[in-house]
Amino acid sequence: MSANQNEQAVEADLWFRDFGGRPDSGEDAGPAMRRAIEAAAAMKSAVRLILEPGRYDFYAETADKAIYYITNTASEEENPNPLKTIAIFMKELRNFTLDGNGALFMFHGKVTMFAMDHCEAIVIQNLRTDFARPTVVEMKIEDLGKDFIDVVVHPDSHYFFREGKLTWVGENWQFFEGLMQACDLSTNTTWRMDNVLEQASRIEELSPRRLRFHYEQFPKEPLSKKWRLQIRDGIRDQVGMFIHRSKDVQLMNVSLHFMHGLGIVGQYSENLSFSQLDLSPRMETCRSVAAFADFVHLSGCRGKIEIKNSRFVGSHDDVVNVHGTHLRIVAQPSPNQVVVRFMHAQTYGFEAFYAGDEIEFVRRRSLKPFASSKVIHAEMLNRRELLLTLEHPVPGGVEEGDVLENVTWTPEVEIRDNYFARIPTRGILVTTRRKVVIAGNVFDRLKMSAVLIADDAAYWYESGRVENLMIRENQFIECGGPGLPIIAIAPENEETEQSEPVHENVMILYNIFVLPTQETLVLEAKSTRSLAFKRNTVRAGASLVTIEDAIHLVACSDVSMEENRLENL
Repeated sequence: MSANQNEQAVEADLWFRDFGGRPDSGEDAGPAMRRAIEAAAAMKSAVRLILEPGRYDFYAETADKAIYYITNTASEEENPNPLKTIAIFMKELRNFTLDGNGALFMFHGKVTMFAMDHCEAIVIQNLRTDFARPTVVEMKIEDLGKDFIDVVVHPDSHYFFREGKLTWVGENWQFFEGLMQACDLSTNTTWRMDNVLEQASRIEELSPRRLRFHYEQFPKEPLSKKWRLQIRDGIRDQVGMFIHRSKDVQLMNVSLHFMHGLGIVGQYSENLSFSQLDLSPRMETCRSVAAFADFVHLSGCRGKIEIKNSRFVGSHDDVVNVHGTHLRIVAQPSPNQVVVRFMHAQTYGFEAFYAGDEIEFVRRRSLKPFASSKVIHAEMLNRRELLLTLEHPVPGGVEEGDVLENVTWTPEVEIRDNYFARIPTRGILVTTRRKVVIAGNVFDRLKMSAVLIADDAAYWYESGRVENLMIRENQFIECGGPGLPIIAIAPENEETEQSEPVHENVMILYNIFVLPTQETLVLEAKSTRSLAFKRNTVRAGASLVTIEDAIHLVACSDVSMEENRLENL
């Protein structure tokens, strides 16, 4: 879906000021936004809501509340209450453009900034967002001794002491234990590490925002002055933006400088376009992190997904993840019915099948389909299980652990001309059978694989197979490391016969790979048929003799490797 395809003839302009929205006032802009959206929904024409430049504040206390079960977020044990706090809520809204005109939306408390539910033809453009108290706290290492670490806490991060323990506190949230990352701005890298602050025997406040952590046994983690330390509690109780059962949604020229929870989540939505996004810390804040977890996570979508000309810097997890969900077959109450179950703890509760959807039966061990059918009726039995009535009888020979994939909800994907940096994990994860293009991107020192093609029915249950993938004209600058190939084609199948591949038709052409170490693999691929690695340039130390030494293949067939060039650094 191009920008031109999603353009709509705007027939009416509404001004936010007419609904009480006043920039730079410090007032809660939530009620005014609710009134403006209600007015737009009441109009039959296409509507553009225009804001005046300036800052608008949105508070959790007056936000909308709604229950949503969102993929890959939190288990029942981690977050028993699925209620979402939604600052800007669009439901059954159509032909609507929100034009920020350069405005900054500042969010207070733990909130989902935007939610779109059953919406169509929505454009959000020319807007910036941030949080007053981001839920990832930051500090800079000021000094190191034999038995102490001195840090300076970022002005946006607040704390207090309780019974000698340090508690981090924000607007209606707090935590004292959490996950840690380190960030070295001089090398533009971020990585995960043990929380060295929790290992301290005593904490001393030297002066406001200057803390000394004393140790009886100094941490084994390598540390350095000027590094930034980032800490979060790990509970994904909200998301940055939720696009649910919506169609033709476009974000253009939008800067999201922090997102709490899982980031931009698309779930069972169609035709999503993201262009000219800036997902990095707002420069004037001097922060180093912009996302609590993933930047973009799209599950069970269809149509065309576009992510172009954007900047992704400073996350706590992957940049882009596009996948479906395998549900395990757990019962067969009648010849044409199956009960299927969500298996991963953090994914459950939402409708994964609809009447008319095409499905495939998939073997757990081989990840190969062995039958297909169509859904006649789908019923949620509980938060974990669904009853599906099928067009045809359930095939014989269903084995324990076999799963279903929803074939209808699989998208075409294009990820082009983006920049990825300060990412502790992977750049792009994508598993879809439809056409995928990853082209013209720069992957700058990602600590794990820059591109991962997975598919599994054992842990994450993220489906499905790849049938048409092009990775072309990208720059991979010192990504991966020992045991972490730059490009990983890694389906989690237990049966690995060459005659039964999981993925096929993968083209890797005209890319530049700069290896961080001599042990780093450029490509590791498993169970893939028709794999081409051609006309690529690999830059490495002199100890790498041939490009083939940096490639590892298992159970792959119809492989072609031609006209690649090795350059010594």
